[in-house]
Amino acid sequence: MMTLLLSRSVVEGILTMPLAMEAVEDGFRRLAEGKVIMPQRAVTHVVPYHGTHLSMPVFVDDDHGALAVKVVTVFSDNLRLFGLPSIQATLLLHDSRTGKLEAILDGEYLTTMRTGAVCGLATHLLARPESCTMTLFGVGAQAGPQLEAVCLVRPIEQVWVVSAGDSREAAFCAYMSEKLGIPVQPASQVRMAVEEADIIATATNSKEPVFNGAWLQPGTHINAIGAYTPTMRELDSQTLRRSRLFVDLRRAAEAEAGDLLMAVAEGSLTLAAIAGELGELLTGKIEGRTDPREITTFKSVGLALQDAVTAARVVALARDKGLGQEIQL
Repeated sequence: MMTLLLSRSVVEGILTMPLAMEAVEDGFRRLAEGKVIMPQRAVTHVVPYHGTHLSMPVFVDDDHGALAVKVVTVFSDNLRLFGLPSIQATLLLHDSRTGKLEAILDGEYLTTMRTGAVCGLATHLLARPESCTMTLFGVGAQAGPQLEAVCLVRPIEQVWVVSAGDSREAAFCAYMSEKLGIPVQPASQVRMAVEEADIIATATNSKEPVFNGAWLQPGTHINAIGAYTPTMRELDSQTLRRSRLFVDLRRAAEAEAGDLLMAVAEGSLTLAAIAGELGELLTGKIEGRTDPREITTFKSVGLALQDAVTAARVVALARDKGLGQEIQL
């Protein structure tokens, strides 16, 4: 049996942000409809090397079906010590009818794009329509797609970047300014960047809150995607208390979202503060923003369904275009 092998360059040539957003929207609708079987991902901590190994299986039951597992590693010291990306991933896509291995994809670019896409979707559903100023925490692999996705759904005119002195900051700002045609600039003060933001995106590996929730202005929307383990935290308790809070999946957030778990441990809030899931917003089961002055927060730890539905579209397009390499395993 032959299997299609797709390199990163092939995936990059196919996977646009509009395609990724279309895929994840469909995936979250299926989740809300009960058509997704998705075990909690297995997490292996590689403590001596500051790394995490994640295994993420899922079956999405739709017209075409998507059966996949992604293996992803996150090693925070990679760039500094080895010149390697901190996030590396490979995805296996199977035929959901037979179990045949249909394709092997480089999953690094796919991961960044599907994560940006879900935050673009959350922004579309929750941020005020007139939102035009954005503050972005982090300049790593996830940062660019976060910014691109938000700019697709809101008329962003100014972006402030906070990176805690990351050496990549200047190059990131210059590249994204040229790509998007808007000012993307380092923030001189974190407080100013938070107070001026209509939309805030956090994409860091922080274990401490990256801003003070007291600085948030009424009407702000927040996408928080960096803290994906119980020991990581980007948002403080005050931010969560002030927010109407949404997550990608309750059981995943309750198991992995350090922002929430630490706030609960402090006694600052309970898990009942979660207003709902993204899929419930899409299907109209719950209400999103209820007032222009309301602060809304979308907390995501990342779900395997995002990978599967996105990969299925990439593989279908690759076959249509005759791209990739057929291999015999």
